[in-house]
Amino acid sequence: MRKDRLYLLTFVSIAVIFLIIASFSIKHFVKASANQLIEIQLESSKREADEISKLTYYQISNGIDRQKIIDNIQDVIENTDNGTSFICVFDWSGKEVCNPDITKLGQKVNSDQSLLTSLNEENSSDQLYDLLLGERKENDSIPTNDLKTEIVYIAPVQESDLIVAAQINLDKVRGQVRKLKTSFYTIFLLMGGLIILSSFIVVRIIGSYYEKQLEQKNTDLESELINLSKLNTDLIAYQQRLVNNANEEVIETNESSIDLATDSSKKRILTYIRNELVPVSINQIAYIYTENSITYVICFDGKRSTSNVSLDDMLMNLDPSVFFRANRQFIISISAIAKIIKYGNSQLKILIHNADVEIIISKNKASEFRQWLNI
Repeated sequence: MRKDRLYLLTFVSIAVIFLIIASFSIKHFVKASANQLIEIQLESSKREADEISKLTYYQISNGIDRQKIIDNIQDVIENTDNGTSFICVFDWSGKEVCNPDITKLGQKVNSDQSLLTSLNEENSSDQLYDLLLGERKENDSIPTNDLKTEIVYIAPVQESDLIVAAQINLDKVRGQVRKLKTSFYTIFLLMGGLIILSSFIVVRIIGSYYEKQLEQKNTDLESELINLSKLNTDLIAYQQRLVNNANEEVIETNESSIDLATDSSKKRILTYIRNELVPVSINQIAYIYTENSITYVICFDGKRSTSNVSLDDMLMNLDPSVFFRANRQFIISISAIAKIIKYGNSQLKILIHNADVEIIISKNKASEFRQWLNI
């Protein structure tokens, strides 16, 4: 249940993040693409207006009648206002003399002068794009919704009162922008769906992988705990067996040291407390350790004495079923072990009864220690 809820929250989080990013970026993409489209249309309209202006001037300079020139232009541009852009001609009084819609002939030119001025400056496409979106200034004389066409460029004809104007069909351009928006939203939705779905699948795959890894670690840990529990059980059983057979066991030794008691059963060793020789019963020894080349013998009652014998020589005279060489520094008695704890990477930590000491058995020694407990 927790996993399903986690995956659901992951899915929702990715979707929300994508929607937030898309909501900011899609406006920029749409506007940038629309600007490029408008710039192309503006350049085409300007070039057409300039060519007609030059052609009209050429005809006037060759003595062709003004009215005939106007009639020829009218025949050429008639019914061309169905496209995105078209050409019209008006005189200096502002009356249209040529227009694709013959019903507008003789009427005053309906144009936004502020827009026309801005289009002759930089960022003209941005200005026209804002116009198409209805972002007009409050002091504009003509509402955006009332405009069907707009003059975006004028090219006066030399040596005449005629002005060639390039007009944009706003309804057509708005339609193109709407199609552009629809295409972008469709692409973003499809792309977003694929990204969210693929991200969800990847998160689930990665999550499943790490869950398996975690389960494997938990399994290994449980196995280690079981082994450790068995080890402590074996320790307790062995300690009990030693207690029950304490009166029947005989400690044997083949070698002697000048500092060890030399009787046949080796029940005691000689140690020092300052300058005093002190015999210590072997069954009273909890552990033996060396520090600064001095060997210390620690009894169960906490008494500590020293010896000049090294740990290697000391171990040769101790019962191997009772004493174990834990590491280079310690020899421990089976009866002194209070608890065995897993430590580090397959290492063991030995806790001693009534002693603030921790003895570490290395990974290599751990298997030998387990076998020793099972003697």
